[in-house]
Amino acid sequence: MSVRPDEVRAVLQDRLAQYEEELELTSTGLVLQVGDGIARVYGLSEAMSQELIDFGEGVFGIALNLEEDTVGCVLLGPDDHIGEGDEVHTTGRIAQTQVGDALFGRVVNPLAEPLDEKGPIEGAEARPLEVIAPGVVKRRPVHEPLRTGVKAIDAAIPIGRGQRELIIGDRQTGKTQIAIDTIVNQRETDVRCIYVAIGQKLSTLRRLVATLEDAGAMDYTCVVAANASDPAALQYIAPYAGCAIGEWVRDRGGHALVVYDDLSKHAQAYRQMSLLLRRPPGREAYPGDIFNLHSRLLERAAKMSDEEGGGSLTALPIVETQEGDFAAYIPTNVVSITDGQIYLEPRLFHEGQRPAINIGTSVSRVGSDAQSTMMKQVGSRLKLDLANYREYEAFAQFGADLDEQTRRILAQGQRMIEVLKQEPLAPMSEVDQVIILFAGTRGHLLDVPVADVTEVEPLLIKYVHASAPELVDRLKATHDLTEQDAERLGNLIEAFKREWRLQHPDEERETPSQGGTGQEAG
Repeated sequence: MSVRPDEVRAVLQDRLAQYEEELELTSTGLVLQVGDGIARVYGLSEAMSQELIDFGEGVFGIALNLEEDTVGCVLLGPDDHIGEGDEVHTTGRIAQTQVGDALFGRVVNPLAEPLDEKGPIEGAEARPLEVIAPGVVKRRPVHEPLRTGVKAIDAAIPIGRGQRELIIGDRQTGKTQIAIDTIVNQRETDVRCIYVAIGQKLSTLRRLVATLEDAGAMDYTCVVAANASDPAALQYIAPYAGCAIGEWVRDRGGHALVVYDDLSKHAQAYRQMSLLLRRPPGREAYPGDIFNLHSRLLERAAKMSDEEGGGSLTALPIVETQEGDFAAYIPTNVVSITDGQIYLEPRLFHEGQRPAINIGTSVSRVGSDAQSTMMKQVGSRLKLDLANYREYEAFAQFGADLDEQTRRILAQGQRMIEVLKQEPLAPMSEVDQVIILFAGTRGHLLDVPVADVTEVEPLLIKYVHASAPELVDRLKATHDLTEQDAERLGNLIEAFKREWRLQHPDEERETPSQGGTGQEAG
């Protein structure tokens, strides 16, 4: 039997090719020091920045400091079993999380491991925590509204799909409540929501999840939680994990909303990690790249062009201030990155104005581009009415004699403040908002006592729906308030007021000098 060299060579090459496929090359290092969630490792010369490092027993770390002889890693789990001299290995994988449909309706940690005792998450796919934000060519201007259901926001500080709108204010002023109301208001839309909880107590997280479940919002919401008891590294990667899940929705042509609650705690976790890694501290002991930390996160929110699928990722970052200090380091950083801010003022909160939004300080840099035509029509005067009221309010405190025009401005402002009050977890449809804002801005409520405005509001909306369902349906379909529609709506409001007065004959009315029907105010 003769041996053919060509056949021998072919067999050997095939066997060698199969062997190379099974061969796994890893870089090995030794632990020099471990503690406080940080490990310094000697070796790992092939390690990449943000690469996952295997410390054994299911604990991984992220390589952040790539120095000449050592690598500084932050641990994503407990360090009880890790000691000096232990071997560690590179994985060849950049830090990643799991994304997919299976995550919605679930509570997970930043590594997409379930926290809700509903069983394992199946069918998810891996996605890097950090990617480069889409370029300008792949985007298009924000033009679609993302309705929050909150009158003060939708009318005066509109948010569009693909926008980055900051919610800022002192603690316990209702920042999280606005985010929750916005999530609940997406029930009838195609927007999927991701809520990222950073550094919160476990009891707070449980209450929030229960609230979403009771409101029927968990079906389209994913909660990514890095609690206060979790390592700083998990709190650091949590918003990037939430953003990756939202990007998965966006890149498939869908629409996603991600809430970062809050980036103040995120910055504190990053500061803790950086100081333990011996990085040079800067202002307020934060590292020099703290601005880049949040900018590379928020830049990933975008409204994509039609060629890229037309999807959107909207970001609602939350930042906590101390005693209303806007000029603090982290608040000024995030304000400069975002497309506007919703400022919640403690004084308004304690005065009973809920939500405690300061319309004068808040701003949306997208503006009316994110509003429908009818919302522009009724909301255009809102800021002017409130600004005039705040200006003349100081004069009224002195008890001086006021002329009729000043009294009218004060009466109008008082009623608009009452109109903007709204209960938590009670988002309003756009048509209902238009009805009550039309009544307020056009002066139809000037002869309604201030104390009765909140009582009149739901009754008026119900009356319009019952008396003119065709008008309501037309407004829902066209999102436009024509002159005929405005006249019809004004007549309905006046008819409602006549019926309401008959049912409340003892109510004290405003004098003609203080108000009137106010048709000329429009």
